[in-house]
Amino acid sequence: MRLAPRAGVTPIRTLLLAGLISVGLAACGQNGEDEEGPPGGEAGGPPPTTVSVISVEPRDVEVVQEYAGRARGSREVEVRARVEGILQERLYTEGQMVEEGEALFRIDREPYEIALRRAEAERANAQADLNQARREWQRISSLFDQNAVSERERDTALSGRELAEARYALADAGVADAQLNLDYTEVTAPLAGVTGLESFPEGSLIDRGQLLTSVTQQDPIHVRFSLPENDAALQRTARRAMAASGAESPREATLILPDGSDYEQAGQVDFTDSTIDPRTGSVSARAVFPNPDGEVVPGQFVRVRVVVQTLEDAFLIPPQSVGQGVDGPQVFVVDDENKAQARSVQLGPVQQGQQIIIDGLERGERVVVNGQVALQDGMDVSASEVEDDEEAAEEAEQSAFDAEQQVPDDEEA
Repeated sequence: MRLAPRAGVTPIRTLLLAGLISVGLAACGQNGEDEEGPPGGEAGGPPPTTVSVISVEPRDVEVVQEYAGRARGSREVEVRARVEGILQERLYTEGQMVEEGEALFRIDREPYEIALRRAEAERANAQADLNQARREWQRISSLFDQNAVSERERDTALSGRELAEARYALADAGVADAQLNLDYTEVTAPLAGVTGLESFPEGSLIDRGQLLTSVTQQDPIHVRFSLPENDAALQRTARRAMAASGAESPREATLILPDGSDYEQAGQVDFTDSTIDPRTGSVSARAVFPNPDGEVVPGQFVRVRVVVQTLEDAFLIPPQSVGQGVDGPQVFVVDDENKAQARSVQLGPVQQGQQIIIDGLERGERVVVNGQVALQDGMDVSASEVEDDEEAAEEAEQSAFDAEQQVPDDEEA
């Protein structure tokens, strides 16, 4: 007869089997951990961030700015009639180049020739009176020395001679004035330049001071432009510094033609106004350029490139390397332990695609130009150095592009 087990009693075989299974599982887990190791390196974290860096060196950097301007003739002179009369002839072709002193117009000469002959006749009459007065004076003065005439007669002869001399001088001045008016009937160019349109045709009655045409000197050519207040202050400071050191010289300028090409002749900024226009907040300036071939025409819209200042011991990095930190602009530098360090910097202007750093960097430091988007102060990095500024700019642009591409992916996540 078989006996049933008692209720509530666990068989010994079942307990032993359960214990063996538990010990086996624990041993398997421990062995696997020892073989694979902790994920993410020794500390169990993520691998270092890969970044690209450039080594920076200080250099002298010229800050260059461009300004819009208008070309003007160096001298623009109005040609006016200096005598009145009938305009007989125009002696030049409108718009042509003329030399200084070249005849432009001729006014009727006949009235002034007659006036000159009249003045010469009056001078001849005055000359005859003067000769007679001198002879009279010589005779009376000789008789006075012999006590043959009175002192009154001598004084009268002396006064007659002096009056004759004055009348002759007046007549001689009349001749000079008549000759000058006759010369003014031929209107000449006051300077070498390009002529404008005539104001009156031949046969017109011209008054004294009437505008006849204009002459514009195009060599050299002037370009007038406006400087922002800050740039004008920088130029004045630079000029004072050069004057103090005894090396003051006009600031060079480059002219950019309307088609965008650089004018081959270098110029100089020879004038900067000392006052600020309250309407625009700008300062008027002028640059002078040689223009022997007349390539630059007065009235053209051009641009002037000027070196505003020279920064000493400045650094150049790609603009994309600069971020915004708590204290303002910042960059990341990689130290000797390959850790990223946030560094506040003082920015200058951007020149030729490069950001000028005035303060905040040291010689030989490695600045992150790619991969800085996800960096934090003190993070471990794996840095690879780029060779030149162009490669650094390409790396920075690629970093910015990658950051933009990550935004949609993060939003989808």
